[in-house]
Amino acid sequence: MAPRPTKSAAPPTRRKRGFERAVTLVGKELRSPAEKRGFAETKLLTHWAEIVGPDVADMALPVKVKYGRGFGGTLILLTTGAKAPMLEMQKEVIITRVNACYGYSAIKDVQVTQTAPTGFADGQVAFTPQAPAPKPAPDPARLKAATKHLDQIESPVLRDALHRLAGNIVTNRTGKEI
Repeated sequence: MAPRPTKSAAPPTRRKRGFERAVTLVGKELRSPAEKRGFAETKLLTHWAEIVGPDVADMALPVKVKYGRGFGGTLILLTTGAKAPMLEMQKEVIITRVNACYGYSAIKDVQVTQTAPTGFADGQVAFTPQAPAPKPAPDPARLKAATKHLDQIESPVLRDALHRLAGNIVTNRTGKEI
């Protein structure tokens, strides 16, 4: 025989009529995990790209905030090894933008932690590489002028290499005439 359900919890309170903001519905559930990692404001996690800018947000993710004895904490960022020097140069900008989000000098230092480009094995972090910009097509007239004497070269390997070199020079993105 199955036990009868007990009435241990009070029924949920009725919500207001009309629409409610999503943050009021899930704010309590988000706050607890964020506070365990030292984030007093969940806005830093949910609006990371808006706070630090898309260039920094593509390179790093906030992991934790550590507080020591003094005033201000250390923001720990996770990035790939190749992008860590670029983040080191932007530490002051990151500190300024994050403190503007908090409204006071909550962060005094940024610590950069490096990982592999694919992230952790358990799938917590995955950095997606940016797709390379498509290479513009060379101007046919300039390419023909640059490769008009290449047919006289006997070696096919050298001829193909010089043809690729001419194509790269013709599609130079600086716009300079060569």
